[in-house]
Amino acid sequence: MTPLNIRRVAIDTFREHVCYLHRDCTAVRAEGFQALSKVEVRGNGSTILAVLNVVDDECIVSPNELGLSEDAFADLGLEAGHAVSLQHAEPAASIAALHRKIAGERLSREDLHAIIRDIAQMRYTKIELAAFVVAANQFEMDRDEVLHLTEAMIAAGRRLDWRHEVRSGPVVDKHCIGGIPGNRTSMLVVPIVAAHGMLIPKTSSRAITSPAGTADTMEVLAQVELPFDRLAQIVRESGACLAWGGTADLSPADDVLIAVERPLAIDSPGQMVASILSKKIAAGSTHLVLDIPVGPSAKVRSMPEAQRLKKLFEYVASRLQLHIDVVITDGRQPIGRGIGPVLEARDVMQVLENDPAAPMDLRQKALRLAGRVIEFDPDVRGGDGFAIARDILDSGRALAKMNQIIDAQGRRPFDWHAPPLGPLSFEVAAPRDGVVTAIDNLAIARIAQLAGAPKVAGAGIELLRRLGEPVRAGEPLYRVIARFDADLDYARRKSNAEPGFRIGEAAELPRDYTPHGDAAEP
Repeated sequence: MTPLNIRRVAIDTFREHVCYLHRDCTAVRAEGFQALSKVEVRGNGSTILAVLNVVDDECIVSPNELGLSEDAFADLGLEAGHAVSLQHAEPAASIAALHRKIAGERLSREDLHAIIRDIAQMRYTKIELAAFVVAANQFEMDRDEVLHLTEAMIAAGRRLDWRHEVRSGPVVDKHCIGGIPGNRTSMLVVPIVAAHGMLIPKTSSRAITSPAGTADTMEVLAQVELPFDRLAQIVRESGACLAWGGTADLSPADDVLIAVERPLAIDSPGQMVASILSKKIAAGSTHLVLDIPVGPSAKVRSMPEAQRLKKLFEYVASRLQLHIDVVITDGRQPIGRGIGPVLEARDVMQVLENDPAAPMDLRQKALRLAGRVIEFDPDVRGGDGFAIARDILDSGRALAKMNQIIDAQGRRPFDWHAPPLGPLSFEVAAPRDGVVTAIDNLAIARIAQLAGAPKVAGAGIELLRRLGEPVRAGEPLYRVIARFDADLDYARRKSNAEPGFRIGEAAELPRDYTPHGDAAEP
């Protein structure tokens, strides 16, 4: 066919390659291209696969041009106007395996490796990706399927290797399965552990179903989109990083799947285990502390469910030679005061600077988890990790290490004393006198998302009351912050319908709950 000149079309298709042909293009008629066909674009040795859209407006593309979405244009790596060829893409070889999973069948190791290989090579459309995500959620994978899925996700990308840096010592990491708003312990654990002298290459995903992920919050302070070689250099120089894993090509299929899981709000146990462990192993970690929060509105609602998930993580990790320490924690309410990237970054910096107003629950949980990671050090006795972590934080060494990491990744201007918050806000007040007897993590997270988080970094929720605290009618429970009027209105309507706080009597509190119980240091 006649070569076409590429044109950059400024449309964000969120990690999907999309190309655009004019309906009058000869290729549409001669080659039989149809909307939503999968096509292969070739030019100057570069190749991408893309989903085809057919347009009628020459303002988008003319009949002799091929338009490329932002992701497609960046990944092809050619300049606008460069000539390319277009042809039908070969169907993904793993489609038959996908159909078997949709029918509820168990997939073999070879099936899952084929599916993940095709996903990483962008051979699946969003529709096919959604079908895989839903099928894997509906027909829960058994533990060997999860193991094979994890192996496949690791094999599809690059791996970091720290053997020359640590020789026989552990390469450590900490991760939380998510679901608890404001739970930014990783941004405290990493500098504490790195200041202790351990290597901790922390790569995180962006938010899937929450108002902020570690990468979203760290991006307030520093660059997080780091190429593979730069990421490795930063870890070698600083002993740590806090980066988004997507640009480093670590378990790339995971990032493609997350782009589908996010709008579907699906985070099934099998995919969760494969996502987390594949990223940790690809980043070169040998030891992992995993936080599983449990609560009535957390991802994991009961202790039996937590124990089942713990065993699944331990089964897969043991077979991949990853030493894992699973910690089951209290997930009955958000952690810290801020929910949303800027507000959570403020909490983190307050803790690191030992500010008296810092959220004590965030400090205490981070110290507990950092202590568990430090106890991977063969020279540290079991039970001594908390005290070591506390000394590192109190001395200012953790803050110094965090500043080193921020500078290495590329510092962004941020003053937590005057954080760049959205200019619009409203408060949600207590409807009656009483005690806060429950906080719904899901409702609070949804309100923060409707206010604009994490896309609008300065949007979210500032919590003013916690579980077990007394409150008078009309006193504020939390403040919702937004940049745009429409976002504020969406959040207001949601909070009116489902405020996320329940006010009752002290006797209604969970029997094992002590207000401020997390604040006491051993």
